Amino acid sequence: MDDSLLQAASRYARVHAGPAGVAQSSIPGLAVIRACKPSGLEYAISRPLVCLVLQGSKRVLLGTEAFSFTAGDSLLITADVPTISQITQASEAEPYFSLVLELDLALIAELGLEMKLGPVAQGAAVQVEPTDGEVADTALRLMRLLERPAALPFLGRQLLREMHYWLLAGKHGGAIRQIGWPDSHAQRVAAAVALLRAEFAQPLPVARLASTAGMSASAFYLHFRAATSLSPLQFQKQLRLVEARRLMTAEGCSASSAAFAVGYESVQQFTREYRRLFGLPPGQDTATIKRVAPQPGPTAETVAGAS
Repeated sequence: MDDSLLQAASRYARVHAGPAGVAQSSIPGLAVIRACKPSGLEYAISRPLVCLVLQGSKRVLLGTEAFSFTAGDSLLITADVPTISQITQASEAEPYFSLVLELDLALIAELGLEMKLGPVAQGAAVQVEPTDGEVADTALRLMRLLERPAALPFLGRQLLREMHYWLLAGKHGGAIRQIGWPDSHAQRVAAAVALLRAEFAQPLPVARLASTAGMSASAFYLHFRAATSLSPLQFQKQLRLVEARRLMTAEGCSASSAAFAVGYESVQQFTREYRRLFGLPPGQDTATIKRVAPQPGPTAETVAGAS
């Protein structure tokens, strides 16, 4: 990968990045991430996405597995999974840069049928591979298109389609294919995850989630855990806690207000579970975050609508 994509991402971030280093684009699901120093641990539940690292390094934890990736690598997340991430190499002289694209599952399904790709067995939810040359080339043309907004309505969708084609045809193809296959277990679990994301502050019985996924309760539980590494209840709990942390750090809510806003009925229970996930009680954790970060914002690999 040459420096052209890095230079294009740097130009875009220089103009559009907010205080958290996230530069959203007018292309759906596409953003540039910039960081000028190593980060603390970021907890999130990521949507299916691909992240092209252009400079610097990052580490992602999924359960007991650790994935390290650096310039020239692509991180693929194929399911809504809880991740802990940390930028490990970044400086003012050489910032961390990455390009993040949320995967379009409908477009993957459409291309899979046209390419006559068959279904594949469910594999790992997180993968790291060297970035394919065709993917990098298409990403560069997407970034250059952002500099010509008048052309976006005519060429943007076409380039997104090309990007998804090369992802399907490349090193990550098998893993991506599984999430776009019509009526696959991954697609069914994704329907339940969408309900969890929309109504995480409300009680959601497993029976309702299973019905949304079109599965029996027992089958749903097994496939949900295989896809996300969590039970439905644990998944909902992490959604609540991640959102509560955002409310306290980004919007200045008190711990009790955040707890009730995300569905907790007991501040004591909220505090116990918050500390179990983040390692510190809410007040101490948010004070630490505010000392080290000027203004919290979306995390790098969840910027495409994850939390």
